Formats: sequence, C-alpha cells, structure tokens
Amino acid sequence: MIYEAEFWVAVAFVLLLLVLLKLGAHKTVTGALDDRTRRVQAELDEARRLRGEAEALLAEYQRRRQEAEKEAEAIVANARAEGERLQAEGKAKVEEFVVRRTKMAETKIAQAEAQAVAEVKSAAAEAAVAAAETLLTETVKGQVATKLLTDGIKDLAAKLN
Repeated sequence: MIYEAEFWVAVAFVLLLLVLLKLGAHKTVTGALDDRTRRVQAELDEARRLRGEAEALLAEYQRRRQEAEKEAEAIVANARAEGERLQAEGKAKVEEFVVRRTKMAETKIAQAEAQAVAEVKSAAAEAAVAAAETLLTETVKGQVATKLLTDGIKDLAAKLN
C-alpha cells in the first residue's frame, strides 16, 4: 500500500489541505465567495430597482398612449361634427341660392308678362285708334269731323297708354 501511487496522491492532498489551512487559504476563499455573494446581491438589487423603474416607465407610456388615443378620438369626433356642420351649412346655402334664383326667375317672368300685357294693350289701343279713325273718317265729314277726330285720337291715346 505504501508503494502505490494513489496512497501518495492522497497523502500529498491531505498535506496540501493542511498547508492551505495553516496559511489561511480558507479565509481567502470564503472572503472571495462572500465578496462574490455581495456583488451578486448588489446586482440583483440593481436589477430589481431597474425593473421597478422600467415598470413605472412602461405604465407611464401606456397612460400617455391611452391619453393620446382619447385625444385622437376627440379630434376625430370634432372633425366629424365640423364636417357635418359644414355640410349642413352648404346645404342651407344651396337651398337659399335655389330659392333666390327661383324668386328672380318668377320676378323676370312677372315682368315679362306685364310687358307683354302692356304691349298687347298698346297694340289694341293703336288698332282701336286706327279703326276709330277709319270709321269716323267715313261717317263724319268736314271741319267738325277733322276737329272731332283729332281731339278723340289724342284723348284715346292718352287714356289707353
């Protein structure tokens, strides 16, 4: 057993452990592990803090997005209302324009009718004067007829016009 290599490896290993314990290597290893534990804990705390900030930031952005969506909906609603108002306004203006044009056309028609009636009356008066002149010239003779005819034509023309 003394001549076997495994025995001497085990003895060397035990001696190495005793030397390391004597020199305080376990304290160094434990200290390094403790430092590593503290660093990992600090990183975990930092990660938790950053996660909290990220969640707060996410909540803020979601709130802003909802506000922006509400604002966009309000803008769309206002635009629709404005469009409907403008459409109603335009329709009212068109209807008013049609009514005004209709009135103007009716006025022009009435004027044309009045003018036509006046022209017919004038033509009838001229025809009546001509007929009266012809009739009186054939029936009445002399100076009296001429005076009567002239006066009657003047009176008749004045009364008909």
